[in-house]
Amino acid sequence: MSELGFWNFAQREPDTLALVAPDGREWTRGELLAEANRIAHGLRALGLEKGDCVALVLPNCAEFIAINLAVTQIGLYMTPINNHLTGPEIAYIVQDSDAKVFFGSEKFADACRAAREELDFPTERAFSVGSVEGFRPLAELTQGQPASLPEDRSAGAVMNYTSGTTGKPKGVRRPLADLSPDLVFSLMTAFLGMFDLTAEDDNVHICGSPLYHTAVLVFASSALHFGHAVVLMDRWAPEEMLRLIDRYKVTNSHMVPTQFHRLLGVPEDVRAKYDVSSLRAMVHAAAPCPVDTKWQMFEWWGDSIYEYYAATEGGGTLAKPDEWKQKPGTVGKAWATSEIKIYDDEGKELGPNQVGTVYMLLGQAKFEYKDAPEKTRKDRIGSYFTVGDIGLLDEDGYLFLRDRKNDMIISGGANIYPAEIEAEMIQHPKVVDVAVFGIPHDDWGEEVKAAVELVDGAAPDDATRDEIFEFLEPRLAKMKTPRTIDFIDEMPRDPNGKLYKRKLRDPYWEGRDRQI
Repeated sequence: MSELGFWNFAQREPDTLALVAPDGREWTRGELLAEANRIAHGLRALGLEKGDCVALVLPNCAEFIAINLAVTQIGLYMTPINNHLTGPEIAYIVQDSDAKVFFGSEKFADACRAAREELDFPTERAFSVGSVEGFRPLAELTQGQPASLPEDRSAGAVMNYTSGTTGKPKGVRRPLADLSPDLVFSLMTAFLGMFDLTAEDDNVHICGSPLYHTAVLVFASSALHFGHAVVLMDRWAPEEMLRLIDRYKVTNSHMVPTQFHRLLGVPEDVRAKYDVSSLRAMVHAAAPCPVDTKWQMFEWWGDSIYEYYAATEGGGTLAKPDEWKQKPGTVGKAWATSEIKIYDDEGKELGPNQVGTVYMLLGQAKFEYKDAPEKTRKDRIGSYFTVGDIGLLDEDGYLFLRDRKNDMIISGGANIYPAEIEAEMIQHPKVVDVAVFGIPHDDWGEEVKAAVELVDGAAPDDATRDEIFEFLEPRLAKMKTPRTIDFIDEMPRDPNGKLYKRKLRDPYWEGRDRQI
């Protein structure tokens, strides 16, 4: 097991392909290891010690990966920050994480500069990829540093921040293991084994979502530690992903359902240009996947579609292709190291097929929200935690999600789950994206509203609206059918596919109390 781990692979086979950057540069294992080691030595030279933290605001790039490989072998925490945040939002996380070093990018120069200036963060500890005012070039950190492994190596960790949809984001901090990085990250690769992947074996991982997202970085870094090459995309586009799959014989990835839907929108003649027969485990999570969409992906990509359910705090469940086909719509059964329970609002555990709040327990993997003991205690029942999802366990222990608790619509006393409605609406040929949410209604409490993004060329008019209503009539009960449909130019999603539904919903509730 300890023979796994990127650092071991790179020393044994330095000339093997490790990374394809978004600009097309191909990095060998030896080149990537040397850069990571120089960064590690540079951080040590600045005086960073075990348990210190570095923060970064970078696009998907080789430097992101190299920094991760550096800090996780010298006992540091790394906090990746959503690169779409504003300067003040970035400043909050940099300060809250107690970051000793701040990495920024020319691509996000204005926000990085504003964050550094707000904090008066010392220039001698701020480094940039490209040119950012008030930041030193990254080369100044690595210049003159050796390419050899640092001494006194110990495992570091990533401290991600929650999305902050209900208040300030908080860092999910886990204790550092007093073990060698080779052992810790070799053990971490067991996660990929759940998806029937093996070490090396010509595996290639493609990363088309932002590395600042917890799961995306876990999968990409685990792939490297499993001996897989990693192909990075910075701006995801469906045909470009198909081209890269064909070019590098990609075998696995971590995706979101929105990407599936956009891939299915690629014309058949364009799809046919690219060979996808190398695919083995195209894993998806992060949002509900409509059943019809997933069946279409099976028809195209074969039995390579795996699904799991988890959160930044832990997880989770897994649905392998054969299991999902037997129970369409499930997100799977609990991992061997986790447990899933369903509780009602009074904290009573519910039985099979009863809908309630989903709680998870991930073995002995403890976590706390940094400097937030109340948030750490909140939403827990014993050692089980919840992120607010609603669902049920069937008689065989398979989890079916209904929706986020905060997104559930209560209309006339009935619970309505937007995800169910969205799964039907997205099948309309003119709909490229959809969000369903509740808005105030004086008699019913809430009524169902939909926001729709149309495919290019579709007219946002009453005729299209009537088409959608006609399409939904045999598919949805009248109480679930949206009362109104608005057309919008672009759905408010982050690059990883997460929908910011509150941006659509909250204006309707301004000055009113929404009880969920």
